[in-house]
Amino acid sequence: MAEPLTLALPKGRLMEDALGFLARAGYATPVNGDGGRKLILDGADGRLRFVMVKPADVPIFVEYGAADVGIAGLDVVREAERDVYEPLRLPFGYCRLVVAGRRDRPDLPLRLERSPRVATKFPRLTEAFFRKRGVAAELIVMAGSVELAPLVGLADLIVDLVQTGATLRENGLVELRTILESQALLIANRASYRLRAGDVRALIDGLANAAREA
Repeated sequence: MAEPLTLALPKGRLMEDALGFLARAGYATPVNGDGGRKLILDGADGRLRFVMVKPADVPIFVEYGAADVGIAGLDVVREAERDVYEPLRLPFGYCRLVVAGRRDRPDLPLRLERSPRVATKFPRLTEAFFRKRGVAAELIVMAGSVELAPLVGLADLIVDLVQTGATLRENGLVELRTILESQALLIANRASYRLRAGDVRALIDGLANAAREA
């Protein structure tokens, strides 16, 4: 039997939907019988091996060949700027990367802001967005809840992912601009895409069929 494809699977919000689509594509999904502590799991049919990683690490594992393929948000892939193939977008994980600020902020166009302080977990995308508009933003890179930053005077604006916008509204923030519309994405290592073309193509076709039926 052929060696299984190694798939980097993101822990968190995308995992459940990703496993559901893989099952609909005909792939046996893993059962973690160790209370969720195991980080490498095998599918029961031997076609896939799953490596459970933080979402931001999926493109790294795939670029360097530690995983043949991976599932990640488009926002993560664009922020990481890794050298991977992007053969298929998947119909889940929809969200958007936005610029937001306090509801009571002055009604000033972003291009007229003078060196605003911007809190974000996405420094590359944020810097590129403001630079394109000629704004020299001061970035404050955070790991936690960026919504807090404008409320305590740490930042003037934030750049963050939203789905419904409820968290922003509950904290007195409003969306000002959309930087990126995001969704889940299948990515592939360049060497694996060539050397394991049959297995990778079967996975792409299976997921594409599942997506059409969703």
